[in-house]
Amino acid sequence: MLVVIKLMTYQKLVELMISLNYKKQQNNYNIVLIDGVNIVDMTNTYIGRDVVIGHDTTIEPGCIIKGKTVIGNGCHIGPYCEFDNVEIKDNVEIKFSVIADSIIENGVDIGPYARLRNHCHILENVHMGNFVEMKKATFGKGSKAAHLSYIGDATVGENVNIGCGTITSNYDGKNKFQTVIEDNVFVGCNSNLVAPVTVGKNAFIAAGSTITDEVHEDAFAIARSRQVNKEGYSKVLEEKRNKIGK
Repeated sequence: MLVVIKLMTYQKLVELMISLNYKKQQNNYNIVLIDGVNIVDMTNTYIGRDVVIGHDTTIEPGCIIKGKTVIGNGCHIGPYCEFDNVEIKDNVEIKFSVIADSIIENGVDIGPYARLRNHCHILENVHMGNFVEMKKATFGKGSKAAHLSYIGDATVGENVNIGCGTITSNYDGKNKFQTVIEDNVFVGCNSNLVAPVTVGKNAFIAAGSTITDEVHEDAFAIARSRQVNKEGYSKVLEEKRNKIGK
């Protein structure tokens, strides 16, 4: 059954649940449409009194939405998201993620298992995948961080690729430092960007690099030890392990 009312407000939400006697009849009312907002399971969704949600947005079960969060039109939220003071624009998809004090622009997809905090600004058409954390970061249009990365105290330009396992090393134990990654940069997997550091436009960071100095525009940076193969040495190591084990 769909129930339609005109305003998505906390008071209307309370009135709706009372009028439907929802707790006793939850099996009959498992989808509720409030001014075009599709709340899949009212008994497993928590929405604060100052929250605003736009038309044609779906809220999946397990979501906790609080503070002065604003969610735009045509979004798909959840399952199992927690938002606190977040501004989410239109056509955004977020699942299994925790976000606080941040702005998410149009067409972004986030999750599962991402975390954003401390005034992040995620620009249009960004892809942020599983196990990505950002803190006090601006992430440019069309950029990607697909998985397993930490981007903190950073400004990232447009169309940047952040490889798996990349971190901005922003903390020296006392102070925080900035990382700047300009447009069209490719950062290979398992790279450490030791702040303060700037990576110029169109630069390429080789996988496994630890970058401590500025990388200029159009440059290729590689900062890792050269591989050394010791032929036949695995047998020597095996003999040593066997002696220790006796």
